[in-house]
This record gives sequence, structure tokens and C-alpha cells, in this order.
Amino acid sequence: MVTLDDVRRAALALPETSEKLMYGTPAFYVRAKWFARMREEGDVLVVPVASEEHKHELVAAEPGIFFTLPHYDGYASVLVRLQEIGADELGELLTDAWRLRAPKRLQA
Repeated sequence: MVTLDDVRRAALALPETSEKLMYGTPAFYVRAKWFARMREEGDVLVVPVASEEHKHELVAAEPGIFFTLPHYDGYASVLVRLQEIGADELGELLTDAWRLRAPKRLQA
């Protein structure tokens, strides 16, 4: 089971990241753009993905790990159950989200 501490370690290991509160919960930023945040439940992470289509593909492929709510309809963000995702998959997901938000020069 992945914990907030695991999320924090993985997110803050990426270049030029920081942690701040967003809606009262921990969120991770690359420069001024968020790339992951905890939801109020405490065991669910929100991450941006490349497109709404990609979000729906993730949910369809692994509904035990990924899901969405009506609040996120129209947004390219997916919800992640921390108790179901492995550490390696979490690392890949956070890295992908970081790449979506990081400036091109920083990615190079």
C-alpha cells in the first residue's frame, strides 16, 4: 500500500518541485503548476493526464486503481486509490504528470 509519505518522496524527488496546500490538502507543484494533490479523503490522489480519453482508458483498464467522479467530468485528471497502486506505477504516474506541467526547458 502506498502512503502520502511515498507520494511525497516520489513527487519531491522530481526537479524543481515543492509542496503546498491546495484546498487544505497536500499538493505538489513544479514551479507554479500543480501536478498532483491529495483529496480530502486522505487516500486518494488527483493527477492530471494527457487527455480525457487517456483518463477513460486508465479507468477502463484498471478500475480498482483509477476512477473519476462527476466533479472531474470535462477535465483531464484522474483519481488514484493509494491503497491499490504500486510504488513503481505511482512513480511513473507522477513523472508523467510532472512532464505535463513542467516547462520544456526544465524537462530537457
